[in-house]
Amino acid sequence: MDWRSEWFEFKDATYLNTAWQGPMPRSSVQAVLAALEWKKYPHKIPDSAYSELPDRTRALLARLIHGEPAEIALTTGASGGLAIVAEGLEWKPEDEVLTLRGDFIAHLATWGPLAEAGRLRLKIVSSPGKFVTTEDFLSQIGARTRLVSVSFVQPYDAVLLEAARLAEACHSVGALLLLDVSQCAGAMPLDVRALGADFLVCSGYKWLLGPYGTGFFWIRGDLIPQMRPGPVNWKALQTQAHLMERIRVAPSALRWDAPETASFFNVSAFACSIEFLLRAGVEAVWRHNRRLVAQMIEQLPLDHCILASPADPDGRGSFSCIAARSSEKTAALYQRLRAARINVSFRNGALRVAPHLYNTERDVDRLLTCVGE
Repeated sequence: MDWRSEWFEFKDATYLNTAWQGPMPRSSVQAVLAALEWKKYPHKIPDSAYSELPDRTRALLARLIHGEPAEIALTTGASGGLAIVAEGLEWKPEDEVLTLRGDFIAHLATWGPLAEAGRLRLKIVSSPGKFVTTEDFLSQIGARTRLVSVSFVQPYDAVLLEAARLAEACHSVGALLLLDVSQCAGAMPLDVRALGADFLVCSGYKWLLGPYGTGFFWIRGDLIPQMRPGPVNWKALQTQAHLMERIRVAPSALRWDAPETASFFNVSAFACSIEFLLRAGVEAVWRHNRRLVAQMIEQLPLDHCILASPADPDGRGSFSCIAARSSEKTAALYQRLRAARINVSFRNGALRVAPHLYNTERDVDRLLTCVGE
């Protein structure tokens, strides 16, 4: 099925950059416009927007990842979920948190300050090979490991880790696994039970096609009561504050919703984007993207470029990276693509090519033609 009509036309641009910003579908843009009308005429704001809108969004996300709505909090991005875990667990100075060198910097930004303050130990995992492997982590997990914090799909080379094996290794020593799924939620089928993770964090503006400033946090249900008490979203209180009763908090992830969760401009559009993905089918997105990436790799002019992602399609996510024969030539190629209005990301010395349902074989051909010049 041709889904291109669900988006506004890019006109003279070829957009292959979903891993940076996923363009919102038409329905999501309409939701933002409707929300603007609500603030233009506040008497039109429906009461349902305050609670039903966030609840509906949680339910949609639960369907997307095969979780439960009570296990999901709405956040402003992956960093929000990381902060929830950092503040929610009781740390001992000897606890080790493992993260990956070269992963998205939010992991380092979360755990680095805690390590510097002496609240835990931060262990940076490096890979001796060109790409990180699950074994690189397995060899570093030990008795002091408390948490592994890593992207399921690496943002700069598309490496796909073996989450279930990693989770099993963590649980065997009493550790927990936090997966950042920002580069795969909405791009590939996810089942949180099969993954075996304890926490998921995710931005909503990439493959989930939502506005910037959206995201979600998922926590394994039985871990919710084990998290350290702290400030909660006032919507999670099960008592009326003016009665000055003993504070009772909802026994769900609702307690960690970002403040003012019913941000009409963001959440209404976010819900529409997820609805679209469920309607189109994440499996369809996965197949489509893999087909276009395979086309690019098969026809890549190797006298000009090399593949900067794993060659095995089962070892990478739904995008791929390429590079010229030197860093200077890669930077020059990026500028040439920009001049030709072919939009990709230039990250860590490589070009990240991330298609979606609005892309076609013609877009890949246009990219390859420019690369081969």
